Amino acid sequence: MEKIDESIYKTVSRFHIPRWKEFPGIDLYIDQLVTYIDNYLGQYISEDDNKENKIITKTMINNYVKNGILDAPIKKKYNKIHIAKLFVICTLKQVYSINDINELIDLATKNFPIKRAYNTFCQELENSIFTTFSVTDYIFDKRLSQEQYILKNVTQSLANKLYVEKVFLKK
Repeated sequence: MEKIDESIYKTVSRFHIPRWKEFPGIDLYIDQLVTYIDNYLGQYISEDDNKENKIITKTMINNYVKNGILDAPIKKKYNKIHIAKLFVICTLKQVYSINDINELIDLATKNFPIKRAYNTFCQELENSIFTTFSVTDYIFDKRLSQEQYILKNVTQSLANKLYVEKVFLKK
């Protein structure tokens, strides 16, 4: 197998989604929210300056609210729940439809508080990306619940897509 370009590996090895405790201590206006998410995900998911290929826009957020994917902001401000859901949406929309993502969020938050479900998602996604770009097998524990197994497969599907785009297609 051909070795991964060192610059791609360095970039991907730094991949990090902020955990709940790393979120801003204040609620954010929509422009701040878009900038915050783009600062974390922009270099990994989208390198195209074309507005149609942006990770998140104000219009997208407004549509998520209008379609019931996100709760409406409170006094035009978005809280930690909004931020967490948007990080999940922005990463998973690379491989899943918005309706599927909404169902996956519902599944994760049915059994766990959103803070725990979100932090677990972040850790699993980072593990999937790291092992995929390290060309290491991602070993599944046979004692996982169905929800845990689904989460591992969801995050692995995104990691696999990113790998093919960055390494093979050179996007």
